[in-house]
Amino acid sequence: MTDAIAYQGEPGSNSHIACTEVRPDWEAVPCASFEDAFAQVTSGQAKLAMIPIDNSIAGRVADIHAMLPNTTLQIIEEHFLRIRFSLLGIPGTSIDQAKEVHSHIHALGQCRKLIRELGLKPVIAGDTAGSAREVSEWQDPAKVSLAPPMAAELYGLDVLAHDAEDDPTNTTRFVVLADKQPIPSREELAGPAVTSFVFRVRNVPSALYKALGGFATNGINMTRLESYMVGGEFAATMFMVDVEGHPEDTAMIHAFEELDFFTTEIRILGVYPAHPFRRKTA
Repeated sequence: MTDAIAYQGEPGSNSHIACTEVRPDWEAVPCASFEDAFAQVTSGQAKLAMIPIDNSIAGRVADIHAMLPNTTLQIIEEHFLRIRFSLLGIPGTSIDQAKEVHSHIHALGQCRKLIRELGLKPVIAGDTAGSAREVSEWQDPAKVSLAPPMAAELYGLDVLAHDAEDDPTNTTRFVVLADKQPIPSREELAGPAVTSFVFRVRNVPSALYKALGGFATNGINMTRLESYMVGGEFAATMFMVDVEGHPEDTAMIHAFEELDFFTTEIRILGVYPAHPFRRKTA
């Protein structure tokens, strides 16, 4: 197994940038889909996978909430990436020549002000960096891309506008996945920790309220709670949760005992160090 970290997207994407920040000396392996990135790790072709889980503006990344509970991979780390977009065109292009802007649907939605100001026609692409590659291939001054700054150098494009995003606080949270391994003990993970898990509540009145009550009464900070459907049922039957703490902490032991009483299934997805970004936003 090589020191490789897999990600979904094309070279120059935000996921690629996250890989270079977390594992700068490792090979970053682009994959066409999240499933392919997961498979790189389960097959042993890569040691880790870098997966975006939610964005401060766009919310959760589609499908990830359903994929994580169904994989054998385990969260071992988190990373917060400040999202930046540049408006990119072919060399020699001026910004007034641009007519169409190509990018991922989320990037287009996060750069509405510039798009409106320049009167550009937004065109949805499958990937931010992929749109930069396509603009480079088309060699049409009327077509520009919204992509991370790294893509300009990779695809030989000029930066027509920096910091094109509407919100300077735009941030994506990524999780780093590895093949299943023992959960690190509290002694091994001495600092602030995050525990991610999923659970299914019993079919009794106020089950969710009672299941989560243990975290409130034990003073545990819950930073994520999301519901989603499983098995084609039109009901919020599964919940994905992030809490600040380690399962061996006394407060967490009591909270999980109460949670277990009102649930039919609990699965821990990972216990890992809390990223310093959390302290900045606390």
